[in-house]
Amino acid sequence: MGKLDNLDKAAAGKGSGINTLWQFIKFIVVSLGAFVIQTVLPLIIKLFMSDEFQNRAYEFFVFKSDGGMDNGLGIFIAATASNIIAQIVAFFINRDKTFNSSANVAVTLPIYIVFTIALICFSAWLTPTLQGFLVGKNVNESLALFITNAVCGAIQFFLYFPVDKILFHKKKEDKTEEKAEKETANKA
Repeated sequence: MGKLDNLDKAAAGKGSGINTLWQFIKFIVVSLGAFVIQTVLPLIIKLFMSDEFQNRAYEFFVFKSDGGMDNGLGIFIAATASNIIAQIVAFFINRDKTFNSSANVAVTLPIYIVFTIALICFSAWLTPTLQGFLVGKNVNESLALFITNAVCGAIQFFLYFPVDKILFHKKKEDKTEEKAEKETANKA
């Protein structure tokens, strides 16, 4: 049994409040990793795009940008792709390590995907809006992109914990204990 498992058991033994606090601490660590992916990856992806593509105007669904200001289609794609990658990583780590859950992936993943798509749509709308505002206030374009991604990441952080806590409620130990209880009942 690893150190993390020992800490998990100790927190669970202290009551639900301490257990939730411990889960929140682990969630923060996972979220910081997702934050790094979501914030840095667009800057890396941007290096492989032409300025013309980065700044190209686009209109898609409710998303629209007049381009320019390092705020075009390329940035939209880079920010959205990095957000998706960050959330996929966070889903599996939080399910297995943060919440020690055995919740059915076939049930929880579609719910998580719908929630994530809603947040990504919100972030995809907020990114050019906030970035354009910041650039209009004479903030450097790359710094504006960084700040915008950081704000979107923070919003997602505070929304994902309660959703994950609900989705990943079924504990791995619960299944093991239920199985042991059934075996004991069958022997009696």
